[in-house]
Amino acid sequence: MVFPRLTKIIFSPVLILVLSASQNLHAEQFLKNRVIVLTDIEADPDDTQSLIRLLLYSNQIDIEGIIATTSCWLTSAVHPESIEKVIQAYGKVQPNLIKHEAGFPEAKTLSAIVKEGLPEYGMKGVGEGMDSEGSEWIIQVLEEDDERPLWISVWGGVNTHAQALFKIKNTKEEKEADRLISKLRVYTISDQDDSGIWIRNNFPELFYIVSPGDHYSSATWTGINAYVRGIDNHSISNQWIAQNIQQNHGPLGAAYPDVAWGVEGDTPAFLSLTPNGLNQPEHPEWGSWGGRYELYKPDFSKTKEGGSRVTIAPETRPIWTNAIDHYTPYLPKEYGRSVKQDTVSFHNDKVTLWRWRDEFQNDFAARMDWCILSYEEANHPPVPVLSHPEEISVKSGEGFTLDAINTTDPDGDSFSFLWFNYPEAGTLNKPINVNGAENVYKAYFKAPEVTKEETAHFILKVTDRGKPRLTRYKRIVVTISPRS
Repeated sequence: MVFPRLTKIIFSPVLILVLSASQNLHAEQFLKNRVIVLTDIEADPDDTQSLIRLLLYSNQIDIEGIIATTSCWLTSAVHPESIEKVIQAYGKVQPNLIKHEAGFPEAKTLSAIVKEGLPEYGMKGVGEGMDSEGSEWIIQVLEEDDERPLWISVWGGVNTHAQALFKIKNTKEEKEADRLISKLRVYTISDQDDSGIWIRNNFPELFYIVSPGDHYSSATWTGINAYVRGIDNHSISNQWIAQNIQQNHGPLGAAYPDVAWGVEGDTPAFLSLTPNGLNQPEHPEWGSWGGRYELYKPDFSKTKEGGSRVTIAPETRPIWTNAIDHYTPYLPKEYGRSVKQDTVSFHNDKVTLWRWRDEFQNDFAARMDWCILSYEEANHPPVPVLSHPEEISVKSGEGFTLDAINTTDPDGDSFSFLWFNYPEAGTLNKPINVNGAENVYKAYFKAPEVTKEETAHFILKVTDRGKPRLTRYKRIVVTISPRS
């Protein structure tokens, strides 16, 4: 995507468990997500930035395709050669990456899945005779004998995907078309051509995450690069990027371009697919590194025109779109208890994403270190371990303890705990506070009185003291029932 120049845990049971065989003895099992990326690379340097980050997670996400597309910012050209350039830089560091975690694909494997969409804008590239290498590839991957959902991560225009849907609808038996479409999950960075609203209107059952329209100031994803008054924004500064990503991090870091309009505006479209203990991509309403979204039909009167590059229209169906969190950050404390809550709180949709920003930026920086450092020299994330299931049930008024005493760190680093209730992720919106300290290995809570069955989400955040500090999570979903 590009910025306007004027402003500019429950998964589907069919998902496949994949062993993350790391260099250490703390390898975990996680659910590996499949993704095809649509990118208007060269419309803005941020597509290149996001692609570099994506490749550093290519051992944890099954990248099934990277398709060069158009957008409202790049209407008549596609640039697969720019994708290939980044892959070649990745190939030079891949031998070092596999010293830290197994499963990083070779550059030639990634090059084989680079495809082209039509160099046509929006709906001009959708219809009879508009098939492309990219649209055919989406169908081919979707037809594979793999029942995992296929995520379409859209960084520019979505017309290549629209053409795949058009062909499926017009060439498949209805039952088969429905089966294929049911496997699709779309996360698109706003609307960057006029085929997005066409898709949503014509495929009402399609899982679709979007902040509709092209008025980026109204979009949740801008939390990745928004300057927020009242917090430390250093991790998105040009100085931080130069020090932690671009310089002295090998050829992949050297390929990371300077910010033109906004850093990594496309990255939220895949951040929720990384297995960190918090992310549950099948549940956008639970919140993740990619933001939090709820399923509803937005008020068209609040969908602003944004420079008239993309025609907007009323939504005719519910979509996964902007949701609001109320967030009060925790701050380090110099004496006594090691954390305290800030005196400033935030209440908007963008906070659902930027509240995790320092953590996913540090994770990116650590993986850039993996490009050049030995295992012993680099930092690796801690491994939270619960002493109980991730789903528990209690009655109103009952106390319950959450415990992570068996948590470890592969590098032998010290680490910190932080427990908190995430009210917006559950059905019970009233916060449930920790009884006692929230920064020890276990936390005690008391279930509130309820009149019907409710769910409450509790997050454990474990952060090590390596460099950079890395964080992993556990999410505990507590079902609270009324007293008998």
